[in-house]
Amino acid sequence: MNDPGGGDKPEYKVYKSRPGRLRKEPDTSGLEALRQRNQPDRDKPPREPGEPGPITGKRVAKWAAVAVGAWLLFSFVLFMISAQTQTGVSSTAEDALTSGGNSLLTGSNVLVLGSDSRTGDSIDQSQAGPGRADSILVMNASFGSVKKVSVPRDSLAEIPGHGPQKINGAYALGGTSLMIKTVEAFFGNGLKINHVVEVDFQDFPDLIDAVGGVSVNNKSKICSPEFDNFYKGFNLSKGEHRLDGRTALGFARVRKNPCAPGENDLDRAARQQQVVSGLRGSLLRPTSFFRLPIISWSAPKAIKSDMKGPGLMGLFTDLITGNSDETNVLKPDCLGCGPGGSLVVSDAEKANAVETLEGK
Repeated sequence: MNDPGGGDKPEYKVYKSRPGRLRKEPDTSGLEALRQRNQPDRDKPPREPGEPGPITGKRVAKWAAVAVGAWLLFSFVLFMISAQTQTGVSSTAEDALTSGGNSLLTGSNVLVLGSDSRTGDSIDQSQAGPGRADSILVMNASFGSVKKVSVPRDSLAEIPGHGPQKINGAYALGGTSLMIKTVEAFFGNGLKINHVVEVDFQDFPDLIDAVGGVSVNNKSKICSPEFDNFYKGFNLSKGEHRLDGRTALGFARVRKNPCAPGENDLDRAARQQQVVSGLRGSLLRPTSFFRLPIISWSAPKAIKSDMKGPGLMGLFTDLITGNSDETNVLKPDCLGCGPGGSLVVSDAEKANAVETLEGK
């Protein structure tokens, strides 16, 4: 044995054990197979910069979301441009509106008017003269709810400065501003008009065509004579129909129907509401997504309003999300019993209509 203090290093012998007869080397073949299965491309050269990766479900979903977003943004821009270039209402009409307190999110009363052009031949030549309100509809629009009440155009009303006469005459006597004041006075019960929309009958068919037409349920066969020098007679069988723009406008404007002589102005107002409800139904169809750009461009051009881009967008959003397709037309106490054959609507009926609109 060497002396530890002598400076010599001790000698060591290294022994290596041998595996015993019962000891086995670990089997790594299964682990290696799993590793290769999880890394199938490990032997492939790395992708070059800019080279696209493999197509996966996650990548497809990502690009689909980008495409949908771009489509919606494009439609939104078209809507805003079209809304900013559409013709607004007169300054006197804007002054007659009640602003503040209500919004299209929480609830606003919107007066929708369709003017009656008297150019050309008419089925009722006694009505020749300045245009009158062909349709009068009051909507309470808010997000998720749209309530509608139609006023028969022959209803007796006190027109400010002109005395009692048929309510549609207010449009001929003083335009939109007088129509707003007359409707507020007609309903009473604190009803105020916050916004106004005038339907442009020239461009309205384009809007209907843009959404792919509207579905209506015609309650009785229509066989109308010529009117407005545009419809050389109008015929439509009873039942469900899908109408294009020109036919939908005629359906809403038919004045006389010899095939159903018992019809009156209330039936006509109900048809107009059907067209409005049909428009909403068409906007909710899945195929409308692919039509969004043309719808966005056509919608503002079909109307005149005090509302511009954001306001009109809010109104159309309300129409889409609104949950009421029920037609509601004021019911007169008697037909043609008022001065000049006007319809007399009771104060109770008007109060109920305001309650229906505003939920008071």
